Amino acid sequence: MNNIYIGECSIEDIIAIAEQIPEFENPYTLDEYKKRLSGVSFLALKAAVDGKNAGFKLGYELDGDTFYTWFGGVLPLYRQIGLAGQLANAQEGWAKARGYKRIRLKTRNYLKPMLIFAMKNGFNIVEIEERPDINENRIILQKEL
Repeated sequence: MNNIYIGECSIEDIIAIAEQIPEFENPYTLDEYKKRLSGVSFLALKAAVDGKNAGFKLGYELDGDTFYTWFGGVLPLYRQIGLAGQLANAQEGWAKARGYKRIRLKTRNYLKPMLIFAMKNGFNIVEIEERPDINENRIILQKEL
C-alpha cells in the first residue's frame, strides 16, 4: 500500500464506499445527499490506495463562513495509514482557500475514534445534543481555520 490518491469524486463514489464501512448501519440514500447538498457549495473527496477505494470525506457550506464536514470514513483494511488525516487536510485546505473561517462537525458519543481524531486535529467541543441513550448523544466540534 503505497500509491495513495486523494481527490474529488462523485456522490455515487461516496455511497459505494460508505456502504462498505461497518460502523454505518443505516447508510444515507441518494435522495438524502441531494437534499443536503442542493444549492450549497460542497466538496466530495475520496481516498484510493493502489487504485482501490479506501475512504471518503464529504462536507458542505453551513453558512457564509462555516464549512460543515458532514460525513466521512475509512474502510477497516486501510485504517492506521493516515488516510483520515490526509482527507481532513485536503478538505481544510479547500475550505480555507474559499474563505471559510471555521470547520464544524458532529459525531456521536459511541464513535470514540472520530471524537479522538477530531480533538487531536485541533477541534474543540462547542455543544452537546443530548439523547435518551447517552451513547447516541451528538457532540459538535469546531476548528478555526
